[in-house]
Amino acid sequence: MAKRGLGKGLDALIPGSFEPESTNGAQQIPIDSISPNPSQPRAQFDDDSLTDLSNSIIEHGIIQPLILTPGETEGQYILIAGERRLRAAELSGLDSVPAIVREASELERLQLALIENIQRENLSPLESANAYQKLKDDFSLSHDEISTKVGKSRSTITNTLRLLKLPEEILESLHSGAISEGHARAILGLPSKKGQIAAFKTVLGNGLNVRQTEDLVKKLSGKKPDKKPVKKAIPPEIKSLENSLRSSLGTKVSLKHSGKGGTIVIHYYSEEELDSLIERFKGL
Repeated sequence: MAKRGLGKGLDALIPGSFEPESTNGAQQIPIDSISPNPSQPRAQFDDDSLTDLSNSIIEHGIIQPLILTPGETEGQYILIAGERRLRAAELSGLDSVPAIVREASELERLQLALIENIQRENLSPLESANAYQKLKDDFSLSHDEISTKVGKSRSTITNTLRLLKLPEEILESLHSGAISEGHARAILGLPSKKGQIAAFKTVLGNGLNVRQTEDLVKKLSGKKPDKKPVKKAIPPEIKSLENSLRSSLGTKVSLKHSGKGGTIVIHYYSEEELDSLIERFKGL
């Protein structure tokens, strides 16, 4: 399989010619000899997501090795990348996991943990923003350098970091899920904190969706809101085909039909799920 984003981050920080998504150089390491990364920036993991990954590991095994660094005691290791896989492996009842052992300093462990979280987890907007800010502050990385390391566009980095400029009250609601990232980005269009708070309270008080929030911000800014386009209804036969494909593949499938052709979009939510889908298609 082609090398994806995390490999770029790992290679940039831990020199050496190895493919993190390959089992080359991997060895089986007892789980009880692996200590969590003390620099791990994420303290909470979604239980349902871990259960899904655990079930995938039971069925397919751990496809991508963990990355470890030697601990202070011989035979002990510190986790660099792969905490979700490690936790899921424990849930699966495994005694050992495939891992690649590499030397890494404390700063490298922190940076790699941040990069892996950004690339592999469904991080909340604030978690991503704080991770980018930490890379910027602790490692003096520019937006371009962060973009290269995490495999995201520079505009994504910049726009996500802008969320941290919102008033604390709005950030708390974004963190709790009371408003979405789309709401927050729209509110950022207002230049003053006072205006942002006013728009925020209107959004909450009236239960506005993102599009309505964008229109509100344009109105408060003296701009004329855009006309909302009419959304075409999905034909029942297309909807039926989508549901059939979703049931067969076990994941979200979007079908767009036009004339004599169209496109099918298959969604996946983890590296393991992608690999599982690929194996299924190979067997067809």
